[in-house]
Amino acid sequence: MNTLYYGDNLDILRRYIKDESVDLIYLDPPFKSDRDYNILFEEKNGTGAASQIKAFEDTWQWDQTAATAYHEVVEAGGKVSEVMQAFRKVLGHSDMLAYLAMMAPRLVELRRVLKATGSLYLHCDTTASHYLKLLLDAVFGAQNFRNEIIWKRKTGRGETNHKSNKFGVCTDSIFFFARSDQAELNAQFNMDAPGYQDYVDKFFRHVDEYGRKFRIDNLASPSARPNLIYEYKGYKPPKKGWAISREKMEQWDKEGRLYFPKEKEGRIQRKRYLDELQGKPVQNLWDDIEMIGAQAAERLGYPTQKPVALLERIIQASSAEGDVVLDPFCGCGTTISAAQQLKREWIGIDVTCLAVTLMKHRIKETFGGNAHYVVVGEPVSLPDAEALAQQDRMQFQWWALGLVGARPVEQKKGADHGIDGRLYFHDTHALQKGATHQIVISVKSGHVSVKDVRDLRGVIEREHAAIGVLITLEDATNPMRQETADAGFYHSDGWHQDFPRLQILTIQDLLDGRTIEYPYQQYSNVSLRKPKQAKDSEAVYGELPLHEHPVDR
Repeated sequence: MNTLYYGDNLDILRRYIKDESVDLIYLDPPFKSDRDYNILFEEKNGTGAASQIKAFEDTWQWDQTAATAYHEVVEAGGKVSEVMQAFRKVLGHSDMLAYLAMMAPRLVELRRVLKATGSLYLHCDTTASHYLKLLLDAVFGAQNFRNEIIWKRKTGRGETNHKSNKFGVCTDSIFFFARSDQAELNAQFNMDAPGYQDYVDKFFRHVDEYGRKFRIDNLASPSARPNLIYEYKGYKPPKKGWAISREKMEQWDKEGRLYFPKEKEGRIQRKRYLDELQGKPVQNLWDDIEMIGAQAAERLGYPTQKPVALLERIIQASSAEGDVVLDPFCGCGTTISAAQQLKREWIGIDVTCLAVTLMKHRIKETFGGNAHYVVVGEPVSLPDAEALAQQDRMQFQWWALGLVGARPVEQKKGADHGIDGRLYFHDTHALQKGATHQIVISVKSGHVSVKDVRDLRGVIEREHAAIGVLITLEDATNPMRQETADAGFYHSDGWHQDFPRLQILTIQDLLDGRTIEYPYQQYSNVSLRKPKQAKDSEAVYGELPLHEHPVDR
């Protein structure tokens, strides 16, 4: 069953994902590679307050939480313990060690859930790639390392230009490991690869009587084999014999796959037809997939979004239709979108409500609401919502905005100027585009009063917004409702209808199916840019409750 999980992937893996139940894993773990590299090696005393690991930008810090994770890994013993102890000698109590201490148990769990025939691809950059390779060797065994794939992600300006003391960086690494020698690889080809057309133009110069282009290729054996030394139709064999048996030679002759020179002193050669080529074989240097440009149709605005083509290649190379694909750091859902399109089952996990909301939006927009999946971990009741608000207010805010399809403001926490989210709409009929109107949204997880409504009313005036919405955990008081009534209405000329200019929605209202009242809702924008729609899909949308039973392992 296709499933989206909200929560810490270590907990999700241990509670829900069965042993040897996954065919392919792709992970692109968050990492602060834009920080000064040396900061990650700075010694720490281990007494810092526990970091909010749930926030993307605050993930890896050496503190009491990281120290605990390190000791748990070390005390478990084995190769992973040994390599972590070696890391500590080299790195000390640094943020880099914290990163590796958090990654180690997750990689152990990922190996557990992977089938014997399965494969794992870990995407990273040069900041920690050398440490991650050693850690993967310890978890999977060095004998199960298949490739370090180099993805050329940038061209032109930016990081590709030389800086004052180093060459520009334009590549990422993708470590490809198998669970065992039972894992197979489906060869990949690319007709659009750089240099492929030049190769075709240079070598495929012959045309047969049917108009098929072909090139001629050597049929000589590289080593002497007596059974392959024979004369065929008056043509003498090469010194070491032919590369194929007489039976194969006769078969290829009947199929028109042999090239006979006019002179008998010449040598029979093989015909390779252009229309039978699949393209240039894909090697471990991937320079034919561009990163997502600013104007690309698939761009959603998520900071670490990867191209769909990248994930499609990985999924096609190491899985088959019906196989299960897992992404434990799912982000905006490129992996699950590619898996859905390629008719794989999938599991996506992310620790932020914002990412889960983006994934739900992406699935709906890409597959027309016809992708069958369940969501585990999001609040489905008022007590669940209250628990999330107490645990992490920012996550609660992102989740609440997702319930109404709004985008979070692109400002740091505490500097939102009274606005937590926005919606935009065009107040026109059909597909005509008129002026863009905005809805400003404020989310409150604590006590609310009429002051909050008045503040939002002031924000509406300041921002020249059409509508303002207050989302609250608590029920609205009578003075609050009176204030909203006094705010009047937004009149839609396009729909000849009035909509309350100030609206209050409780979390219970949203859970019961109520939403914001505004014009032309079906053509308003939601969380981020709409992804390109898929042509085909065979699924039905659905969700299951938050509380699921752990798996039996």
